[in-house]
Amino acid sequence: MSPIRYNALVGRVRRTRRLGHRDDTSPRPISPHGAFRERALPRTSILAISRVVIMAAFALIVLPPFPSTRAQEIFEEKSDVIPEQVEKMYVKGLQYLQKSQGSNGSWTDPAGGDAYGNNPAVVGLAVLSMLAHGDDPNTGPYSETIRHGLDFILTNMDPSTGYIGNSMYNHGFSTLALAESYGVVNDPRIGPALKQAVACILTSQAGNPMGAWRYSPQSRDADTTVSGAQLVALFAARNAGMAVPEEAIQKALKFFIACQTPEGGFGYTGPNGPNAPRSAIGTLMLALSREKKTESFRRAVRYMGNPQLDNSYYHYYLYYASQALFQASYPAWQEWNGVNIKTLATAQEPDGSWNGQLGKTFSTATSLLSLALNYRFLPIYER
Repeated sequence: MSPIRYNALVGRVRRTRRLGHRDDTSPRPISPHGAFRERALPRTSILAISRVVIMAAFALIVLPPFPSTRAQEIFEEKSDVIPEQVEKMYVKGLQYLQKSQGSNGSWTDPAGGDAYGNNPAVVGLAVLSMLAHGDDPNTGPYSETIRHGLDFILTNMDPSTGYIGNSMYNHGFSTLALAESYGVVNDPRIGPALKQAVACILTSQAGNPMGAWRYSPQSRDADTTVSGAQLVALFAARNAGMAVPEEAIQKALKFFIACQTPEGGFGYTGPNGPNAPRSAIGTLMLALSREKKTESFRRAVRYMGNPQLDNSYYHYYLYYASQALFQASYPAWQEWNGVNIKTLATAQEPDGSWNGQLGKTFSTATSLLSLALNYRFLPIYER
């Protein structure tokens, strides 16, 4: 079995077990003839396991415990079961995206597309929502939809510069989709394209006096929303094994901290006018940068508890808030997640979609991704 198929299988096994039922496709030792076969453990393995059990018991009795709050979080994380309602909602949403995708891989056909469905960023988010479910991306039920979406993204990449689409919004989310596809989707084009897309982000930052990003690769100013899309893409690319200089991360982080308000929220181009989506972005950037022990992060988390929420970019907020709260506090995310599940269940259309200011495809993809922390399949969702 190839590494790609094996990784996808293990991810699916992990997801189905959290759903609370037995999975008969769990990988077993393979005989020289290729058939699955149960094998008894050798005596040496039994002795080794016995030693591990004895050592673990000793550690539980003698060694000091974790702080109680973190120990409880670890226990809760390991014992999660995906709510049945989430699975039903998620599959219904994915089936909507599958049925409404256009022939060119975007979501622009009259059958179900919208004004924003031909943006590579929206296509990238739709692809991410499918990958986040944990099905095999090469042979699973959404493999063709994923492949067509990636085809659209790659078609919209400038072969000389690596720039995807017509804005850095498009470029950032498309690069994120490539990074999460790399190593799990069997397509030899993804690796070279991801490397080129990352280089474009880094080149754009190097020419920006603020060390961040805005609408075009040549922009001389920056804002937190565009910069958030680029920085998440860089984190995902680094997780995938691409070379991303720590200096680039720190320069971008410095810009975000400069945009933080005294109360902990994040403004758009400076430390003023914070709102819920931008503050969720800033909080997540601090968390992914491993700045959780800083005062900036503590203030950001406090602000997240009482953000200035409006309906202008509600689904955009859901996408980032789910990740920010999960990174900040598992119990806080659990509470938020329960409310989010109920809210999205009420708002989901009969065809499986969600609707919002930026169209049905964007709203559906981001709604699904706000639920995807229940699965935690994507590497970018690791704590």
